[in-house]
Amino acid sequence: MADKKTSDEQAPEAGPEGTGGEQAVPPVMINAQYVKDLSFEAPTAPGIFSVMQQQQPDISININVDHDVLEGNVSEVVLEFEVRCTAGDDVAFILELQYAGVFTINVPDEHRIAMLMVECPRLLFPFARNILATVSREAGFPPLMLGPVDFVAMFQNHIQQQAPAAEGDAAAETES
Repeated sequence: MADKKTSDEQAPEAGPEGTGGEQAVPPVMINAQYVKDLSFEAPTAPGIFSVMQQQQPDISININVDHDVLEGNVSEVVLEFEVRCTAGDDVAFILELQYAGVFTINVPDEHRIAMLMVECPRLLFPFARNILATVSREAGFPPLMLGPVDFVAMFQNHIQQQAPAAEGDAAAETES
């Protein structure tokens, strides 16, 4: 038979200590998260509810990530959502949300932008998703249920869009 630990025995704690007995610093710490801006409009209510019974709504969603250095390794990351729901030619609702977090980023500089544009939004997203679903539901519409967002792909697209602009700026400087 295998030995079982009694409730009085405790397993050694696996603490966040480094090899020298120092506290290991987590790469990302969430200091705060909050709704920075929230706007909801249903310009054609109540008539839109009967239109939506007859026509499938069309929903367009734009998501953006922005960040700003506050102090040292502390930054604010803002997830921006712009949702537009239409049924036929009528606007059912417009929902805009800026959900933000203040993060302490403890990684080398070459990884900082990836943390701010990928990992931090990934941590904020479930909370923003819940707010969007709750607001749309409480406004009398079906809850807006967003699927997972690929923040890595968004970041890669951002880098690709930045590259031609940087090359154009470098070419303009060499011509001067």
